[in-house]
This record gives sequence, C-alpha cells and structure tokens, in this order.
Amino acid sequence: MYDSVILRSVSRLMLPILLLLSVFMLLRGHNLPGGGFIGGLVASCAVILQMVAFGPTFARRVLPANYLAMAAVGVIFAASWGLPALLGGQPFLTALWLPEPIPGVGKIGTPVLFDVGVFLTVIGVTTQIALLLSEEPLLFPMERGPARDEGAPRA
Repeated sequence: MYDSVILRSVSRLMLPILLLLSVFMLLRGHNLPGGGFIGGLVASCAVILQMVAFGPTFARRVLPANYLAMAAVGVIFAASWGLPALLGGQPFLTALWLPEPIPGVGKIGTPVLFDVGVFLTVIGVTTQIALLLSEEPLLFPMERGPARDEGAPRA
C-alpha cells in the first residue's frame, strides 16, 4: 500500500472505467482481438489497483467476492459450453451460433459463452493470487502488529 493522494484519487476513478473496459474486451473478443482472457486480466487489474492504493482489506471490501469460487464456476461454465456440440454429434467445443445476430450485440454462440467462463476464471485466479500475496505477513512486515521478540517461544 502506498500513501499517495494522487494514486488513491486516480484509483477510485479508474475502478469503474477498468471494469467497463474489461466487459468491452470480453464482448468484442469473439469477432476481434480480445476475449475472456484479456478482459479478465483488465478486471483483475482494477482490483489490484485498489489493493496497491488502499491495501488488501479495502480491496476485499470494495469488491467482495469469493475469488476462488469464481474461478471454479468459470471453469465449469466454460467447459459446459462444449457439451452442446458433443450432444449434437460434433467434436467437443465446436462453435455453434444463433442464426440471426442480436441488434447491438452481434452474433451470439458458444464461443462467447465459453469466453465468459474464461473471463470469470482469470478474474478469480489472478485476483486471489494477488490478494494472498499482499496479505502475506512475511512480505509486508511493516503492516504486522506490534514488534515482538523473534527468539521468544510462540504461544
């Protein structure tokens, strides 16, 4: 955590912008560069920026989520969109598309839904790793409680 007024002000403004950018990257990824992976990384960066500016406790409070469960749901969600093709006699994860595009959204198919699962998985894994590392007391000794004698036996 850095004690910087500028960083804290900018990070508050950047949170919704980065989250919107991540959804944009997710939704445009099935037709253009982008997709679930880069969208998930951008969303994770939004949380990590809050963690750097305010600390991990604030980051967990601002965006309360069980990131490990989010990653598990994302893997299950992504894998489940391979089943429709398999049930139709095609190879697993063969793309299936709706015949007509949705106005304002475009063509929707199983690759888009697979990307949503990847999006959730990447957010869950990267954010969980970053939060666990930032909460490690050996990495940030100044944020621990009062100093104690390291040679004293622990209770």
